[in-house]
Amino acid sequence: MKKAEKVKAYCLTLPEAVEDYPFGPDIQVFKIKEKMFGLMTYRKGVARINLKCDPEEAIILREIHDDVIPGYHMNKAHWNTVMLNGKLPLGEIRRMINRSYSLVVRKLRRDFRKALELRHGVEKLYRSDQSFWV
Repeated sequence: MKKAEKVKAYCLTLPEAVEDYPFGPDIQVFKIKEKMFGLMTYRKGVARINLKCDPEEAIILREIHDDVIPGYHMNKAHWNTVMLNGKLPLGEIRRMINRSYSLVVRKLRRDFRKALELRHGVEKLYRSDQSFWV
């Protein structure tokens, strides 16, 4: 299984995550309650995924990893683009996906968020929501 397929499969394991194609058939969008936490595309034959990020963490990730760049066509303070070219470990990509997902869940309407917490438990929703530096 290619890394992009593994990333897609992982995104869809997150509680109530759905895949959508609002921008056309070549752009996969991963959402929770109609809010995007990931956007996957292919450019020059390389899969990449845009993930939401805390602004300070976004800068640090870009400094650490050559394959993490400012979010392509996104608010560059809050989104990173992660190249899925095989260089970054899958575990690190999953951590970034978890972080993006939990940041989006935290911003959902309170009633949606509380219902998700009751159905799935806070551990599953915020599994990578601890501080980046801990």
